[in-house]
Amino acid sequence: MTTTEVRFDVEGMTCASCAVRIERVLGKQDGVDTAVVNFAGQEARATVEADADLDALRAAVARIGYDISEIDPDDDRRSITERYSEEARYQLRNVVGAAALSLPLMLLALFGPDEAWNHWTQFALATIVVFGFGSQFHKATWKQVTSLSPAMDTLITTGTLAAWIYSTFAIFSGDALFFETAGMIITLILLGRYFEARAKGQASNAIAKLAELGAKQARVIRGGEEILVDPIELAPGETVVVLPGEKIPADGLVSAGRSGVDESMLTGESVSVTKEVGDDVFGATVNQQGRLEIEVREVGPNTALAQIMKLVADAQATKAPVQKLADRISGVFVPIVISIALVVGIAWFVVSGDVATAVRNSVAVLIIACPCALGLATPTAIMVGSGRGAEMGVLFKNAEVFERAKGVDTVVFDKTGTLTRGAMTLVDAVTDGDRTEFLKLAGSLESGSEHPIGKAVALGAEEEDIDLAPVEDFESIQGKGARGVVTGRTVLVGKPILFTEAGMAGVEIWQDRFDEIASKGNTTFLVGWGDRVEGVVSVADTVRPTSAQAIRDLHDQHISTVMLTGDSRHTADAIASIIGIDDVVAEVLPGEKSEAVAGMQANGQVVAFVGDGINDAPALTVADLGMAVGSGTDVAIEAGDVVLMSGDPATSVTAIKLARRTFRTIKQNLFWAFAYNTAAIPLAALGFLDPMIAAGAMAFSSVSVVTNSVRLRRFGRSQIQRVS
Repeated sequence: MTTTEVRFDVEGMTCASCAVRIERVLGKQDGVDTAVVNFAGQEARATVEADADLDALRAAVARIGYDISEIDPDDDRRSITERYSEEARYQLRNVVGAAALSLPLMLLALFGPDEAWNHWTQFALATIVVFGFGSQFHKATWKQVTSLSPAMDTLITTGTLAAWIYSTFAIFSGDALFFETAGMIITLILLGRYFEARAKGQASNAIAKLAELGAKQARVIRGGEEILVDPIELAPGETVVVLPGEKIPADGLVSAGRSGVDESMLTGESVSVTKEVGDDVFGATVNQQGRLEIEVREVGPNTALAQIMKLVADAQATKAPVQKLADRISGVFVPIVISIALVVGIAWFVVSGDVATAVRNSVAVLIIACPCALGLATPTAIMVGSGRGAEMGVLFKNAEVFERAKGVDTVVFDKTGTLTRGAMTLVDAVTDGDRTEFLKLAGSLESGSEHPIGKAVALGAEEEDIDLAPVEDFESIQGKGARGVVTGRTVLVGKPILFTEAGMAGVEIWQDRFDEIASKGNTTFLVGWGDRVEGVVSVADTVRPTSAQAIRDLHDQHISTVMLTGDSRHTADAIASIIGIDDVVAEVLPGEKSEAVAGMQANGQVVAFVGDGINDAPALTVADLGMAVGSGTDVAIEAGDVVLMSGDPATSVTAIKLARRTFRTIKQNLFWAFAYNTAAIPLAALGFLDPMIAAGAMAFSSVSVVTNSVRLRRFGRSQIQRVS
């Protein structure tokens, strides 16, 4: 049965254990294949069968105390950043109100007289703070308790109510009061919620920034007139006019005009790209110079910008394998903490005989143990890392990439279109016969090819004013060359092995000349018809200016480099010597690229493969980390784990460094989250932590984890230190 992905907004999640619980419940429902809940993004995604009952899913989640609502993919969704801004404003109002009452409450408790009016004033102030400004915790706790699914709010409610109830009875018994403890706990946790919402908003604003890049209006030609419309009103086939300084409103094809276009929103590179008739252009890029007329090809969700936003959103919704341990711990953490708090309270009462001491230490355990930081450690780092990548022209397709990049020790590059520009030009045509006839037959045959090399030969012939003839029975011979009939003669263009297998004469005669030209780094082929070889043609592909620096940067990371190409050994070695690559695997047939990668893996290497063609798709899939150049084919992009929107090989270095930096941040976050709870719970149990200090420390731990993740926004190529 067919399946589809459904996205839900989730309301009521306050910690990682909430997310784990919702994920578990959704995953058990009929018709659900997989379910993933993102605590930081407040979102759930479920892969469901086509006839799944979504109302039943909502009801199942409601039974454990949470609300989910389906997100319509066709609607403009309120960004996560906006939602966190609203949350921050809400929590700011709460914390200001709670602080206004808790501060005098604290002063009365510390310096006020031991009088009845003071005790009852503390009672009144604490009651308003605990049950008024802290009501969000108690409402959530009620849902959690009634559904037998305790979470972080349960710990807060239990701790503050224990302090408030004990203090209320202590007014009559004359024992110590803890009203200020209950009030300050609520205030400090609300303060933490406020800072947390602000920090999470900063962590999650990548998609909002991308959405803002789009054009706000489009100048479309309708009825012979130029009118301004909203870009969402455009339809494929219409013509839009873009003046200098304006954003292109949709993906399309230049139908008139010539101009430089800033494509930095796609590639991360600010260098202007010249666009003329027949060239592709993309929505949200900026026309810098001349007037352009563009035929609209893609609008709405089919545009490049929309696809980038979807890839970023999808990556942010996935989980890194390292998060599984945190999820397992969070799922059982709250019940364990409640049990520990009960044991601590009983033990202190038995040892000291003092109820106040027992209550204080139990409350400290409950408050210090809230597992917020665990739930935020991984998703916030992924949100910021994937968002920063999108700004730099690197699109991570899932969270596993960050973990896998850590182990990469070998980067394999396809040559054409990756290390080189992929724009071939004819540089040599050598024959003992008539050069015009030679180029006419070779160019005519190659005019039937879609390969850049074939096109270069055909274009080179046309540039010499040679009229090409139609080709019949064209056949591309994988990895060897091409064959076809031109003006009644069967013409072959390709590697020497093609002519040897065809039994044609002259291969040995032309081999020395072939090797001499190929040794210059040119891609070289024999040309022949009838029963013999007639000459040699060669095309050259210029090395990208940043290729050598990219290789040096990878070497600085202690990563070895390999060039994998179907070109001749002479050509490959010449290119390798220019850019300083470690190893070359040449004369590889398209189907053998993946085998070459698998062979390296069999030798214990962890391989990243960078490529841009259809022939690269199998290798991209087999590699431990597949990086598809975004200027390449859609098949290659689909096969890769990372999409490099720029053809610049330096972007692959950026991708690895950013992925490693993100994974290092995840590990830092998890370490501090685990270390915090591991160290703090025993301190609270032994009586070394006052509940108010515990509340402040708990709030600080969550904020510190998110703030550490936000630091990834400063990641940039000019300031990168080596990430080990």
